[in-house]
Amino acid sequence: MRTSLTSVSHHRLRSHPRVVAPSLHLPDTAGAAVFAAVRQGGPIAREAIAGATSLSVATVNRQVSALLEAGLLLERADLATSGAIGRPRRPVVVNHEPFLALGLHIGAKTTSIVATDLLGRTLDVVEIPTPANGAAPALASLAASARRYLTRWGKRRPLWVGVATGGAVDRATGYVDHPRLGWTAAPVGPVLAEELRLPVSVASHVDAMAGAELLLGVRRPVADSSTSLYVYARETVGYALVIGGRVHSPASGPGTIAGLPVSSELLGGSGQLESTVSDEAVLAAARRLRILPGGTGAASAAVTGLVREARAGDERARALLTERARALGEAVALLRDVLNPDDLVVGGQGFTEYPEGIAEVERAVAERSVLSGRTIRVTAFGNRVQEAGAGTVSLGGLYADPVGAMRRSRGPAVPAVPEVPA
Repeated sequence: MRTSLTSVSHHRLRSHPRVVAPSLHLPDTAGAAVFAAVRQGGPIAREAIAGATSLSVATVNRQVSALLEAGLLLERADLATSGAIGRPRRPVVVNHEPFLALGLHIGAKTTSIVATDLLGRTLDVVEIPTPANGAAPALASLAASARRYLTRWGKRRPLWVGVATGGAVDRATGYVDHPRLGWTAAPVGPVLAEELRLPVSVASHVDAMAGAELLLGVRRPVADSSTSLYVYARETVGYALVIGGRVHSPASGPGTIAGLPVSSELLGGSGQLESTVSDEAVLAAARRLRILPGGTGAASAAVTGLVREARAGDERARALLTERARALGEAVALLRDVLNPDDLVVGGQGFTEYPEGIAEVERAVAERSVLSGRTIRVTAFGNRVQEAGAGTVSLGGLYADPVGAMRRSRGPAVPAVPEVPA
């Protein structure tokens, strides 16, 4: 009998000391708030940090000193105001060049390995096929690939590993149930932590992408903002909620919208959302209509081909992509009416690969929703949202507790600093 996370308490799963629950929330301590202010506004003086964070100058000075000692900040004496005297007058910036965070987005067919700097910028990404030979050999292979990838970065020290994946994730232990990959209680976090000897956090991929919008998106909400709904579509569909500046991650794992009712004669499907709007479903419809040749090529490449046909004037391809947008819009309307969020964001290639379809998504939402109109925002990361999500999981621990994260990544050499609520 197979045992899943839903039937086993996480206390019975084998934990690893380097596996850390992901931190997908806005700063809630003084050190995190100061580091965020420098990331978002640097070069920045201490007085300006105090104004941006509502912390006292004394608290800011103490936290800046700790961040400087930890190697996370640098003083820029060359940018000091003319005539200013003393170190507190020198602006500070993030010392991003010596470090990186490693992210893995484990998809049903493709895994992305991402290097991200401390400002949240993608330095590099490579894609490899997700191994389909069972959890143990697949994880061993992915861990070995990640280790080889890190050897490319001899001048940068990795600080943290973040994993974003589908299925149900035990955030505390890093174990994963992933039915599409055939994984049950797979020790994703422990295997990577043991192989890479770094702190590892594992999150649901849709939670990770919502976290990217929260922490790295162009529009950064304030901590007391109420709710944001993030809806994702590509090979799978999913959603995440951000409540009060924190990605809501139920202990039992994320909910699912795969079975939401939807009907489309053109796309086919089983009457459920995921089987109707997934990449596989759209490509199957395209092959039935002979828009694309038969075969089992990479889904992402085939969808790109379908988009190319639509833009070249093929009305059948255009109709398929428009129908997908309509079905997605109706599902978004249903979710929006049930949850009534203050902010609504859509992401994943189901929305971004064919941006011409966003108008149809908006029309379907307006037509189906019973609530008053609300603007739909498209993810700030476009077709790179998966790598942004993985990068955010790898940076979340650092952003939540910068000095503590440095201590975790290299041992007890970094002194602790008393923390106070931001």
